[in-house]
Amino acid sequence: MAAPVIETCHVACSANRTPKVVSWSRGGTIAFGTCNSVALYDPQERRVGDLLNGHTGRVNTVQWVHREDCAPERHLISGGSDNQIIVWEAQNGKFIQSVLCKGHTGPVCAVDGIYAVDSKILVASTASDSTVRLWLCNETKDVQCLHTLSFGSCFMMDVSLALLPGSRVPILACGGDDSRVHLYVESSGQLQKAMSLQGHEDWVRGVAWASQGRELLLASCSQDCLIRVWRLCAKSGTDAHAEDDHTIIKMKEDVFEVKEGDVPSVFAVSLETVLAGHENRVYGVHWQPPFYKGGELQQPLSLLSASMDKTMILWAPEDGSGVWVEQVRVGEVGGNTLGFYGCQLSPDGSMIVAHAFHGALHLWCKDQDKEGEWRPGVVISGHFDAVQDLSWDPEGQFILSVGSDQTSRLFTPWRKHDSKQATWHEISRPQIHGYDMQCLAMVGRFQFVSGADEKVLRVFQAPRNFVENFANISGTSREKLLTSSDSANIPEGASTPALGLSNKAVFQGDLVPKTNEEGEKFSSVSDQYQESYFHPLIMTEPPPEDHLLQNTLWPEVQKLYGHGFEMFCLASDSCKTVVASACKASKAEHAAILLWSTATWRQLQMLPCHTLTVTQMAFSPDARLLIAVSRDRTWSLWSRDLPTPNSPEPQFSLHTHAGKDSSIHTRIIWSCDWSPDSKFFVTSSRDKKVIVWGLCRLEDSGDSAPPPEIKPSSSTLDVGDSATAVAFCPLLCSDNSYLLAVGLESGRILLYRWSPGQELAGGDDWSRCGETDRSQSHSLAVKRLRWRPRAGRVGRENNRKDGQAEGESETEEESSWLQLASASADHSVKIFNINRRAL
Repeated sequence: MAAPVIETCHVACSANRTPKVVSWSRGGTIAFGTCNSVALYDPQERRVGDLLNGHTGRVNTVQWVHREDCAPERHLISGGSDNQIIVWEAQNGKFIQSVLCKGHTGPVCAVDGIYAVDSKILVASTASDSTVRLWLCNETKDVQCLHTLSFGSCFMMDVSLALLPGSRVPILACGGDDSRVHLYVESSGQLQKAMSLQGHEDWVRGVAWASQGRELLLASCSQDCLIRVWRLCAKSGTDAHAEDDHTIIKMKEDVFEVKEGDVPSVFAVSLETVLAGHENRVYGVHWQPPFYKGGELQQPLSLLSASMDKTMILWAPEDGSGVWVEQVRVGEVGGNTLGFYGCQLSPDGSMIVAHAFHGALHLWCKDQDKEGEWRPGVVISGHFDAVQDLSWDPEGQFILSVGSDQTSRLFTPWRKHDSKQATWHEISRPQIHGYDMQCLAMVGRFQFVSGADEKVLRVFQAPRNFVENFANISGTSREKLLTSSDSANIPEGASTPALGLSNKAVFQGDLVPKTNEEGEKFSSVSDQYQESYFHPLIMTEPPPEDHLLQNTLWPEVQKLYGHGFEMFCLASDSCKTVVASACKASKAEHAAILLWSTATWRQLQMLPCHTLTVTQMAFSPDARLLIAVSRDRTWSLWSRDLPTPNSPEPQFSLHTHAGKDSSIHTRIIWSCDWSPDSKFFVTSSRDKKVIVWGLCRLEDSGDSAPPPEIKPSSSTLDVGDSATAVAFCPLLCSDNSYLLAVGLESGRILLYRWSPGQELAGGDDWSRCGETDRSQSHSLAVKRLRWRPRAGRVGRENNRKDGQAEGESETEEESSWLQLASASADHSVKIFNINRRAL
């Protein structure tokens, strides 16, 4: 089989902001909903193995269907805001969409599933249409809705299914905003109400069954900060009707009867315990998964709970007394974030994961050496809203991205000491803002400019702590990196003041703790509060979420004022002298491009030409030209004037621009980019067209000759969908043709080769040489595509230092790979490896 052209190297994403969206399988895979997809994450390998695309709305709930023999699962259920439930089935190591359940008229908020008779799957679901539905899925991919329970004006928040002890009769528990837990028993396809369990004083947020021998345990958690554990057991005929003995003190039992065939059985439910320990709403409970020991199924009595108070607690009964007590409490301290939405225990109980309001997963691992100690583990992270822009650093060692979640994040590969392969991780969050981020431009390796939904541009510079850590991670010498930036007055780190938006620099002197005498004399109220929350990190592994939030910020070194509306796009030139910026505009006066000097951060020039928002700009690789494309469906080309003694700073003048009729595009032009030799530029538009323009030659001779006309150099390429992003590969193909990547509104990414000088009429100058398959594609529009500035895959180049003979062929092998990074509205940043030989 031929080698694939496109391989997924890394997916950076985070869990959706809903309670039931993470589920841990017996096989060790964590499934979680991220935007409209379900991600399958391997916590051992530390990477997303697969993305399941099928929903057209946000995925709100994910649940594995656990097998009775505790083997790895073959089915996964997901429910979304598109009112649909999808059952995914494993086939040849991949999960594919097996069954689609349609019927709910509101977003599905929780699902559960068990295997009923003949390996059919029984699925229970609850949605915001105030109904709970029971579905039966056959192996023939048929699905029928067995029963619909309507709760009128009540909403059920969670559902859980189990089989009654000693029988094959399913029992369903649902908890909702009437503060009760309702139990239903299935009989001949219909759900019969068994009873309602009262006791909670606020909405019930989670319910979970666990089977223990001849009994079932039901845990329910609520917004009243309490967890209740109920015990359900079978009663034999004699003790069901025995007279109550008033001399014995015991918990009140509620009894219900079930008929299986014609045989009636009686079951009793009693309250086992009430667990109080959380200080805020409890959103999730999860039992430790059962396991086989000596041929018998063992259910460990261990219950995990997650709450909005930013803690998770592991509860278990004490050995002697059987009283339920708190065993372990883990959580986050500080920061201004909300708490946890849900929790899961790993199959062997050695790891626990929670997902938080801001989409981050938090992982803790049991310490093997110290009994009862848990420590934070390394886990995937990513944006929790649309990613708007991204950029490689000039050396191609890391990626910086910005998104509507008001953060900028820095990703780089990290190799564990004992592993061959590097995995990508977020190692810094340079900016955590109060406005949605929109665009960024790198200025050299350790400086960037970012724009958000505000009129100000902000310039950030890497602190010493980041540079030192990055040197360790990438294996570069610290001296080499620090000489490249101004080493003497570089701050240690940054922190955000209590009510501020600007990251303030923290210098070496600020880190010295105050002595006692100084500390006791507060001169003013503000001295009582710590000004800087920054602690220098020495990273031995990728940092967890709480460090990313407060110890990896970059100091803001400059603000740039000049635009009248929110920022929209940025570009910087290759020689690090100029930054161009543009803002949202509905009039020509606001649509002008502003140029800034990176030496003084003064405004150099205003370039008026367009009448509506400039959507993207790009400087040519030789830094002599600037192309801008706009919502007014035209493009403009600006050329750098030759420096004169009077004006040493760079000045640009309009070289040429497209008119409404000559620009060919009939809708908004979304994106533009330059060919690596600065001869051609490409534009892509909502009208599904991609066009290469040229030939851009700047004559250095006298000004007498008029500039050559810029006209389409390629035939018009129709890509079949709105082309929202386009990028020229910085390296030419073997036959000197150009390689382009085109990102579509549907989320697909296409690769094309374009050969100049071919016959334009037949469209023979374009040839498609690759595209992302369904699981590689984004589920929403591609916002930005960027090729790595050099050949090879990051983290793979400097594997071998000795044995150069072998290394030679490896270098050759590495240079046949390219890397492409994409940012999308589906909250993810993806990095693809492109095999040049397979093209």
